[in-house]
Amino acid sequence: MTELIDNAAFQQRPTWDEYFMLLTKLAAMRSTCLAFPVGAVIAKNKQVLATGYNGSPSGSAHCTTQGYCYPNLSSCDASKDFPSRAVHAEANAIAQAAKHGIPTDGASIYVTLEPCISCLKLVISAGIREVYYETTFNKGNNADLCQSFVAEGLVTLKQIKVSPSVIERANLFLNSPTSELRLFP
Repeated sequence: MTELIDNAAFQQRPTWDEYFMLLTKLAAMRSTCLAFPVGAVIAKNKQVLATGYNGSPSGSAHCTTQGYCYPNLSSCDASKDFPSRAVHAEANAIAQAAKHGIPTDGASIYVTLEPCISCLKLVISAGIREVYYETTFNKGNNADLCQSFVAEGLVTLKQIKVSPSVIERANLFLNSPTSELRLFP
């Protein structure tokens, strides 16, 4: 039996930014990192070019599978001595695009976590000029360096949030057989 939804909030489509940010959240669900699940989507002209999530390098044991990042260390962020084993979501998305011959010049990237400095430099070098992120990561000198790249005109950084009504609608879609929902009377 189809359920009729007549609430106006449920009939509003997400903006393109919200749509791509929702996709980053789905990509993050594939993360194999014990510290931070992060997702990324590269888009251009309202089309998805590539997705990525953070996790161990391809072919390496997943931290989530073995239950630790390094022996006797539950998570990479639990130590200042060991580097993260994870390939970051942005790097994986750029690698996927490169692996499949998809140019990223002039594209935008959406990420659940603001790119670290290394990933931001990679994003800029891949020709991606717009970065949309949900959660802030960089602080102090790293934040200053990010802003210097913005001031040079190399990239724009914009923090965005998905509206509560769109999150509620997404939950409805995820929790119900979508084909049984009738959004418009």
